[in-house]
Amino acid sequence: MKRMLINATHSEELRVALVDGQKLYDLDIESRTREQKKSNIYKARITRVEPSLEAAFVDYGGNRHGFLPLKEISREYFSIPPSKIKGRINIKEVVKEGLEIVVQVDKEERGNKGAALTTFYSLAGRYMVLMPNNPRAGGISKRIEGEERDELKEALASLDIPNNMGVIVRTAGLGRGAKELQWDLNYLLQLNEAIGNASKSNKSPFLIYQESDVITRAVRDNLRDDVGEILLDTEEAQKQATEFVEKVMPQYTNRIKLYDSDVPLFNRYQIERQIETAFQREVRLPSGGSLVVDPTEALVSVDINSAKATRGSDIEETALNTNLEAADEICRQLRLRDIGGLIVIDFIDMTSVKNQRAVENRMRDALQVDRARVQ
Repeated sequence: MKRMLINATHSEELRVALVDGQKLYDLDIESRTREQKKSNIYKARITRVEPSLEAAFVDYGGNRHGFLPLKEISREYFSIPPSKIKGRINIKEVVKEGLEIVVQVDKEERGNKGAALTTFYSLAGRYMVLMPNNPRAGGISKRIEGEERDELKEALASLDIPNNMGVIVRTAGLGRGAKELQWDLNYLLQLNEAIGNASKSNKSPFLIYQESDVITRAVRDNLRDDVGEILLDTEEAQKQATEFVEKVMPQYTNRIKLYDSDVPLFNRYQIERQIETAFQREVRLPSGGSLVVDPTEALVSVDINSAKATRGSDIEETALNTNLEAADEICRQLRLRDIGGLIVIDFIDMTSVKNQRAVENRMRDALQVDRARVQ
């Protein structure tokens, strides 16, 4: 059975683990001492336009000014009507320093880099994501296929969606009718209206909307029919999760349970050791091979070593089996370590095209459960 385990006993951090039996397949750790800004929405001001980078630097109230690429600037902020722009857009001509805009944090500040920002903000509900100023975006989650996708298309067509907005139906929307989807959409439209009103009545920089805390976010994003129960190890965390579920998805209220054993929650399900692997450079594979994960400033490299792997009658079969194991484990490690950006994987050489395709397909299948967009 799949479970969500929420460890809230530490004063410094809160941990959310998703397990299938006793196998950890996703992990979220949030520091309680450091303010999280990702997905927050701010009223901000452009302080510098840099044509060489095709981007602007923005004061949104963070420690460093945020970075806003031209492609992430909605045309509603352009000083020239889009119809009058001919040829390539020059950022210096279309946006001016001092312009006040509404932005969302796409990536947190890291190292010496400021946060990555976008004006195409999105609001996540239980069943859908609303994109208020991006009407061309939207549709249905790529993970939903076949007849279920067709049913959701019909339900989506019957929704009252404003012309200037787009929506994406999330995986949690599976099996939901038009009435439930419209209820979720109405909630998001009200939230967007409140954001617009707050933007008009406050000067920049100003925090307009704060993304939900990690408990609410974890429950909202991961509680589906296949998650049998949510175990929380403090009464306060249980109360917080229960209040959210009663409001948004009351049919799941009985799955919220308080864990009060003397054995620590994560020890009970034997996942502390699995969490440790997320911070090690080398990860062992069941057959004896290993992964070596090396993050750099530009990319993350993953090298696969066969080492003592002997599963297979010859070198080609051993390479295939090790690569298939590695594909599963790499996708799991990407989630556990919260790795994004450019990822380069050096699989063990295989001569058979059929085997190469098998590894590619395994990788594709293993990434299906990942909420991140994969290119």
